[in-house]
Amino acid sequence: MKNKIIAVIPARYQASRFPGKLMQKLGDRTVISTTYHNVRETGLFDDVLVATDSEMIFNEIKANSGNVVMTGTHETGSDRIAEAVQDLDCDIVVNVQGDEPFLKTEPLKQLVEVFDEDVQKEISLASLKIKMKNFTEVENPNNVKVITDKDGFALYFSRSPIPYPREKTDSLAYYRHIGVYAFRREALLEFSKLPMRPLETAEKIECLRYLEHGMRIKLIETDFVGVGIDVPKDLERAREIIGKGSV
Repeated sequence: MKNKIIAVIPARYQASRFPGKLMQKLGDRTVISTTYHNVRETGLFDDVLVATDSEMIFNEIKANSGNVVMTGTHETGSDRIAEAVQDLDCDIVVNVQGDEPFLKTEPLKQLVEVFDEDVQKEISLASLKIKMKNFTEVENPNNVKVITDKDGFALYFSRSPIPYPREKTDSLAYYRHIGVYAFRREALLEFSKLPMRPLETAEKIECLRYLEHGMRIKLIETDFVGVGIDVPKDLERAREIIGKGSV
């Protein structure tokens, strides 16, 4: 039987590094409306909704005829999504970050296909990684790094360079984690009931909660380079892309 797949975009107004970024303008739309529109345009999902605790964002999506739900306050996007879907009928939930407006169809499709091939239901969630091109990217703590085993399952996520390059070598590849996830609904609901443990608390990376509690995360490599809007400089880059019409 075909999986029922929905996309949820967690959206909070008070981002620590760039408050209000989701309501900034990208061309004729706000960042959050751009993300919502682009996710719907992929045609991959049975439904798309925004989950927020902000009346401003709620009203923005409603004003643009979008699907949005109001949630409580949460520490992570996954916790917010778990509240949003707890009464919804679905099998797979795809978490698209509200500050990643330019995601393409193909990487999202690859995430969804992970679960079609996982007949034993061993995978709790799937996510994306991209190879980094220089060590300046690797050293940037805003870039979450991920290392995997030989089959592509996550071993660890960190804001520090992993693995540590004790001996400099060109053969060692570093991967940045892209914060787009596809969850089995039951794994997502279980996640929301699990306590934060020390690694997640220290790194502020929610995927570590899954690893610390023994769940399996499959990473898919992509070559898609989007623009995650973490700081004002990223917003300017995104506006340049919109201005050039290259999305």
